Amino acid sequence: MIFSAFERMVAMRYLRARRQEGFISVIAGFSLLGIALGVATLIIVMAVMNGFRAELLGRVLGLNGHLNVYSAQGGPLDDFDTLADRLRAAPGVVQVTPTVEGQALVSVRGTASGAVVRGVRPEDFRDRSTLASAIVLGSVGAYDEDRIAIGIRMAQRLGLSVGDQLTLIAPQGNATAFGTVPRMRSFPIGAIFDVGMFEYDNAFVFMPLDQAQIFFRTGEDAVTSLEVFVRDPTQIAAARSAILPTVAGIGRVIDWQQSNASFYTALQVERNVMFLILSLIIMVAAFNIISSMIMLVKDKGRDIAILRTMGATRGMIMRIFFLSGASIGVVGTVAGLGLGIAFALNIESIRQFIQTLSGTELFSAEIYFLSQLPAKIDWGEVVQVAAMALALSIGATLYPSWRAARLDPVEALRYE
Repeated sequence: MIFSAFERMVAMRYLRARRQEGFISVIAGFSLLGIALGVATLIIVMAVMNGFRAELLGRVLGLNGHLNVYSAQGGPLDDFDTLADRLRAAPGVVQVTPTVEGQALVSVRGTASGAVVRGVRPEDFRDRSTLASAIVLGSVGAYDEDRIAIGIRMAQRLGLSVGDQLTLIAPQGNATAFGTVPRMRSFPIGAIFDVGMFEYDNAFVFMPLDQAQIFFRTGEDAVTSLEVFVRDPTQIAAARSAILPTVAGIGRVIDWQQSNASFYTALQVERNVMFLILSLIIMVAAFNIISSMIMLVKDKGRDIAILRTMGATRGMIMRIFFLSGASIGVVGTVAGLGLGIAFALNIESIRQFIQTLSGTELFSAEIYFLSQLPAKIDWGEVVQVAAMALALSIGATLYPSWRAARLDPVEALRYE
């Protein structure tokens, strides 16, 4: 083994400080606690950010096409069924959904608010699992003919339930002899969904495609876009290249990374910055190890001199103090890993418990867009955090250990 039994015994004895060396022991304890809390905090925060990113992207991509094909000339996309059939034959494409989308004013009992109206065929609505599995009132089968689906938060805000009428006011009015008057129509609510994203649950209305074509006056043979779902949305560049020849001269293609560029970039930058900032906690704890080890070396000068006169080599002295300091880092890292992983795996239960005790809402859906606190542990990142903590801890012991090995026995015993 690298460390002999004698070196291990002396190193562990130095870590169990006597009463007169209690201050050194306190510093070492705080160093261990700092390493543990730094590692745990970094694992928890990165798990939450990974979960937040995965949840948002998963739901955004589940509700929106991975690629959207729009008319090259602007306006409605004509003869869309022919183009949709050609896109379905492209490699990697799993689903193509004709969509009519527009903005409208929702009016209920004198209360009005803006909404995004999206028209899709009933069969496409049922095939979209993110929506179909999120129906909390009504049924997926009730979304047909002229019945619509709205989000749970819109229903709560407007006091609506299944079977109630919802009035939509189109932005383009009807021209009459007396001027332009708003065009409005009432639709019965067939289903209410809860996808867990505040933006969609609060402001989206889904209606059958033929009704949306009538309401937004696109015509029976036209839609505003074709939503294309591919097998692997992470390889979106390859999927985009595969369908570009199909839509050449007919339409233009916008992928999910382009349509959510600022959002995706912000998540990535925030994740990197948080990793860097929280790494400083571990670095500060590593500096505490240096200070505690230097104080230990200074306090043990007489012991080092006696060990040297009894035949201990400089290498043995260096390994003794290296083992003492490294033990703090290793134990702290292991404790931090256990604490961080356990916290991340049970973070939603912990949030609910703290929320119940404090009586305050810790994770507001209106602010964070999700109704639950997500956490996704990336084991590669866990290994990276552990390796960084161990490297900093071990690196922090090198200088004090070298100083201990260089101590001159004669000088240490001169005034004893």
